[in-house]
Amino acid sequence: FPTASAVANSWDAALGEEIGAALGEEAAAQEVSVVLGPGLNMKRNPLCGRSFEYFSEDPYLAGKLAAGYIRGIQSKGVAACPKHFAVNSQETRRMASDSIVDERTLREIYLTGFEIAVKEGHPRSIMSSYNLVNGTYANENKHLLMEILRGEWGFDGAVITDWGGSNDHALGVKNGSTLELLAAVESGKISESDIDARLSELLPLVFDTKAALDAAPREFDAAAHHALARRAAEESLVLLKNEGSLLPLAAGAKVAVIGDFAKNPRYQGAGSSMVNSTQVDVLLDKLINSELNVIGYQQGFDRHGKPDAALQKSACELATQADTVVLCMGLDEIAESEGLDRSNLRLAQNQVDLLQAVAAVNPKIVVVLYSGSVVETPWLDNCQALLYAALGGQAGAGAVADALTGKVNPCGKLAETWPLTYADIPSAADFATRRKTVEYREGLYIGYRYFTTAEKAVRFPFGYGMSYTTFAYSDMAADEQGVSLTVTNTGSVAGTEI
Repeated sequence: FPTASAVANSWDAALGEEIGAALGEEAAAQEVSVVLGPGLNMKRNPLCGRSFEYFSEDPYLAGKLAAGYIRGIQSKGVAACPKHFAVNSQETRRMASDSIVDERTLREIYLTGFEIAVKEGHPRSIMSSYNLVNGTYANENKHLLMEILRGEWGFDGAVITDWGGSNDHALGVKNGSTLELLAAVESGKISESDIDARLSELLPLVFDTKAALDAAPREFDAAAHHALARRAAEESLVLLKNEGSLLPLAAGAKVAVIGDFAKNPRYQGAGSSMVNSTQVDVLLDKLINSELNVIGYQQGFDRHGKPDAALQKSACELATQADTVVLCMGLDEIAESEGLDRSNLRLAQNQVDLLQAVAAVNPKIVVVLYSGSVVETPWLDNCQALLYAALGGQAGAGAVADALTGKVNPCGKLAETWPLTYADIPSAADFATRRKTVEYREGLYIGYRYFTTAEKAVRFPFGYGMSYTTFAYSDMAADEQGVSLTVTNTGSVAGTEI
């Protein structure tokens, strides 16, 4: 399925619930009793290497989507385990850093998504983060686990450490972490009642999920799940630029397909989230089988950034023969991964050089962009259209092909602000340093909260996304209960509005 950062662009909690149900079905078929997700940490800084696994910079959106996933997963008797609780915004020194954050920011930004996920999704388990929070490891943090999670929110499930994330087993148990249990009663750190409390949370999880797995079939409908993955990818596409209504491309248009990602798709992130897909669609194949006249394909660049003049020259020669160029650009597999943060927000220079070279011989360029998170786009003027495909899962290529040809109207909206440059991010100067403490000095002002308050220009704002049609709003009314309005499609193409 598309990554969380992609699905967030759909703003569709019901879609998340459908994906969750499919994940639960697949987990049960493979005798997996707990799905370690969804991830819903806040996108404090776009360099976080794990951003592709998280939904948004906005806690309300992240919480609503996570709750949908949780309801879906658990509808199959499998437990969900939202993560990483809490204030985990970077991979650098993730097992030793200390997140220093004031109480208001903690609650309004970094806990709100988890609160929504817990209260509306009712997960059977939750995963604590590696890091310390205000001086105490999250897994031993009484304020987080006992006072807030269990006391205020009423969570009665199991708290599970991240992999190897327990630093003091006894203190973890005492302060609300269900795993791991040690015979530490004699030491006085914990009492028998502490162990009893944890077992009362753990045993129902064990017995209930075992019963569900015993009753579940060992197969699932892979074709149906592929179709769902494709629909999810369709809803997650974001049209960021469409100068002169270049898209959708007309049937019969002579198209040159350029870029390594068109033939060798990048559709998921790296790290513990990597899966073996049941099948993987390829954009080049989908375009060749469409109504377009694909006149050829060129790799164009080395995906890992090595300059190659011959690849660039061949691509430019092909571009001169086409009406329109579809150029697939993006981040490579090394750029976004669990365990390390990104070093910058730029695309590899050889890709930018190729775009500029192709634009010099054929300005009608559609860039299809593959990345799990934000990239800087100083090259935007070199293309007429930009379709953000994100990391669209194994069926993403079919969704992109249908969007390029107009069978699908891309109507997603960004769940994350795209800045003009990395330096504009309020936490840019001190993110992912080697220091022991990570000081959240920007407070509430992450993402759009900062950019709108500071009135600072961005490349694409939170919530931005174009469409092949237009919408009008009327009859708006607001009261304490909510807002009602009429949305009218005023264009000539079917579409959805968020």
